[in-house]
Amino acid sequence: MTRTEAAPPSERDAPRWIEIHLGSGHVSRVIYGAIIGLALVLALQHHPPEASAVAGALGATAVAVGLAELYSELVGAGTRGPSSIDRALVAHTVRDVLAVAVAIAFPAVYFLMASADWIELDTAFRLAKWTGLGLIGFYGSCGARLSGRSWLGSAMNAAVVVAIGALLIALKALVH
Repeated sequence: MTRTEAAPPSERDAPRWIEIHLGSGHVSRVIYGAIIGLALVLALQHHPPEASAVAGALGATAVAVGLAELYSELVGAGTRGPSSIDRALVAHTVRDVLAVAVAIAFPAVYFLMASADWIELDTAFRLAKWTGLGLIGFYGSCGARLSGRSWLGSAMNAAVVVAIGALLIALKALVH
């Protein structure tokens, strides 16, 4: 049974807007962006520039990856024929790109807080790492749940993706 043929989850499972968001196909894009943001945070952590520079790097990465995705998707569609690119495709692609870019840039909030001296730079790095990991786990769990898996299966799915992210954090800590 495909995702479109599956019975919709119960209203008790999640508010409707969450179901719409998670069913939109943006889940994979947000996870992808969160992983890119997490990787950049890990790369900058051991020789960190100023907090505002980290925020800028996250924002610039979000824009660069977003534009690269937009360009590559539209070029790919164009190779299938000029009629393959229409307003609906562009709108859908822009929504996907925005999901990736927002997920990449999200940790910049913590570094902006650090640049305003609301939190320490080390705290910003910790928050960025662990909320990124939490976001990846949350989406893994919700995606599994909405695809029809049990609560236990969804928790196991989230545990696997969180373990992968934690392994990335641990490996980066060992290298430095």
